Amino acid sequence: MGSLSGLKNVQIIILGLCIAGATIFSSLVISKGMMQIKKFSNEVIEVTGSADKKIVSDYIVWNSGFSRRDAKMTVAFDKLKNDLRAVKEYLLSKGVKEEEIVVPQVDTKILYKKNEKGNNTNEIEAYLISQAIEVRSYDVKKVDDIARQATELINQDIQFISASPEYFYTKLAELKHEMLAKATKDAKQRAEQMANSTGNKIGLMRSAKMGTFQINPVNSYDVSWYGNNDTSSYEKKVTAVVNVSFAIIS
Repeated sequence: MGSLSGLKNVQIIILGLCIAGATIFSSLVISKGMMQIKKFSNEVIEVTGSADKKIVSDYIVWNSGFSRRDAKMTVAFDKLKNDLRAVKEYLLSKGVKEEEIVVPQVDTKILYKKNEKGNNTNEIEAYLISQAIEVRSYDVKKVDDIARQATELINQDIQFISASPEYFYTKLAELKHEMLAKATKDAKQRAEQMANSTGNKIGLMRSAKMGTFQINPVNSYDVSWYGNNDTSSYEKKVTAVVNVSFAIIS
């Protein structure tokens, strides 16, 4: 009986040593693996890639307006209606389509007489009736030329005021995909050059972050953290930026 009890004790000790050894070995393997993963995750190269492209606006929005002032509101309205008719006839004669013309609601202001101190009184002096008009068109060049000539309406005794046209590019969503691909390719080329200079190579792309798009006049290099969207120029330059990291292969 004593020998059997001793044998059991020896077996228990051996089993315990085996479990302890296995635990230590597993810990070493896991620890080594974690060190390799950490080493791998730290061995990266971060670069910034960019791409530029010149574009031409394909949509124009031109705002203008005119007004009439008179002591009688009805008279001011009648004069404004005649002005609106004349302005629309002018635009149509220049080739603008009816569906390209937007005529919003009339704006009416009451002008009060001033006292000797320059303050408003309760006595009405006149009514100022204003009419805005907008042209929206894909024929950018045509509307742009009309906007430059529209001061001819002043010769018709119309108090015409023209704002500078706004120029847009309607295919920006498709362009962004193209620009991001080019910027990412540029980032990869930069990373390869940097890695090659140290005798290394780049591996898989580890992360990528898209920067803001800058849409500026052709000769402008203005940059803002939220991105620019210039509407003042017919010809524009689009710049895309991406921040990319690649694994390094020694």
